[in-house]
Amino acid sequence: MSISTTPHINSLLSLIGTLDLDEVLQRFVDEACQTTGAPYGALSVLDNRGETSAFYYHGMSETHAEAIGHPPVGRGIIGRIPIDDGIIINDLASSPYFTGFPPRHARMSTFLGVPVRVHEQVYGRLYLCDKPGGFTPRDLQELQFLAAVAAVAVENSRLYLQARDAERWTRVSQQVTTTLLEGAEEEDALLLITQLIRSVAEADTALMILPSVGESWACEFADGALTDGLVGTVFPPNGRAMTVLREGQGLLVDSMQRAQTMRVSALAQFGPALYAPLIARGTPFGVLLLLRLPGCEEFTRESLALAESVASQAALALELASARHAQDMATLLDERTRIGEDLHDLAIQQLFATGMALSRIRDRLLAGDDVTAEEQTQALEGALASVDDSVKQIRSIVHKLRDPDPTVVLVERLRRETSLARHALGFAPSLVLELDGTPLLDDETDAEAADVFDGLVGADRADDVVAVVREALSNAARHAHASSVLVRVSVSSGPGGNVRVSVSDDGAGLDPSQTRRSGLDNLASRARRHRGSLSIGRSDESGLELTWCVPLS
Repeated sequence: MSISTTPHINSLLSLIGTLDLDEVLQRFVDEACQTTGAPYGALSVLDNRGETSAFYYHGMSETHAEAIGHPPVGRGIIGRIPIDDGIIINDLASSPYFTGFPPRHARMSTFLGVPVRVHEQVYGRLYLCDKPGGFTPRDLQELQFLAAVAAVAVENSRLYLQARDAERWTRVSQQVTTTLLEGAEEEDALLLITQLIRSVAEADTALMILPSVGESWACEFADGALTDGLVGTVFPPNGRAMTVLREGQGLLVDSMQRAQTMRVSALAQFGPALYAPLIARGTPFGVLLLLRLPGCEEFTRESLALAESVASQAALALELASARHAQDMATLLDERTRIGEDLHDLAIQQLFATGMALSRIRDRLLAGDDVTAEEQTQALEGALASVDDSVKQIRSIVHKLRDPDPTVVLVERLRRETSLARHALGFAPSLVLELDGTPLLDDETDAEAADVFDGLVGADRADDVVAVVREALSNAARHAHASSVLVRVSVSSGPGGNVRVSVSDDGAGLDPSQTRRSGLDNLASRARRHRGSLSIGRSDESGLELTWCVPLS
């Protein structure tokens, strides 16, 4: 049989370049029926257990297929299709392998079946039924050829999906690492890891299992379907999750529902599962458990390898973030020690000396010594000067705490905040600075306007403005899922002047399930301190808009 004389070959060859697997398999079933003249055909795709995981059919309406119910399980005549050849039965009723039709299934008399093999493994079974006059050896040859073409198309589609998935997993890995290293809170980072990996793995549910009380490990974060009651579930030391953690190797389970041993009963409601350990340089951080609902496609070895890689990268980023936090704490303690020494050596010692001088005058007065008015005046003036000097020293110390680079004007600090937010958001937020309604541009001609802008706001309010922008951008990165963010800081001078900060996005708005509001509470407190206001509402882009406004006087 030559390709040029085989019906529909041109259209079949065009399918080899088609990357949508469902479309490829359905069209192959259609082409098989058209090539052989069979009115009915079907392709049963097999899972790792040899069960039907997907079913494609021709010659039957959707209503009829739904009435029949589940697809054939492949234990009768379908299961007799050889793994390396085909089978022709032109009298089904007389075949010893025929076990009958399912209820409401059309009665058929002839049968032709071949395996679809990918890399020498049976990927599925392609079979046709009820051809008038019966099937011929030529029909078998044509069907075997079609099955070979189908195998090539399936492999092409698999390679494409693997490349696409690898790219998506790489982006998730980069996003997770960037989020952790930019200083996100560990709780927020772990929840983000759980959500992102569930999405990229196309799982229905994701659980993050972390160290709990004592030696136990429990689910700390759950995202997706059927998660009610899963948070707080303790995982036994001899279960799959802890085995994965001890051995440092991921694990695939074809169905939790069918598992012979189930130590965590809440997981029995799920189907396929994937366990990936979070281990960095031999230190276990946790286990990521991905789950799909019963009947869904199983996780692949390729998905497991990608999940292990991303989990390992996330664990390393967690370790680095933890080390950086420890370093920050050490720096903070050193800074506190330095501040304590400055206060002790400068302000406190001076105040102590002032107290001693006043105490001597008091003792002389109580003892009835003759203390002239001039002596009393000199002592009081010296004490006041000393106290004033101490206050200046304390103010200097406090001022140094405000910002590591106090010489940087507000305009540059705001530009720096929006630039740093690029990594967390995945894009650059827009920044608009306005002075009395006139935008400040990024060139030297606006240097004078920038100085006026900075001078009107003042050092105290400038710190609050930067804090508001930082917190709003952080919230947008963690919760909004936005594609654009606009930061607008407007200063109006004159009577009734104020500074107004507005941060708006086109994302999902405020999540009602998010109960933690400490960041927003801090911003509200900063507004009240200046007799200002904080409001949150819908933006023009149907996202979230945060507005913080305080008077300048």
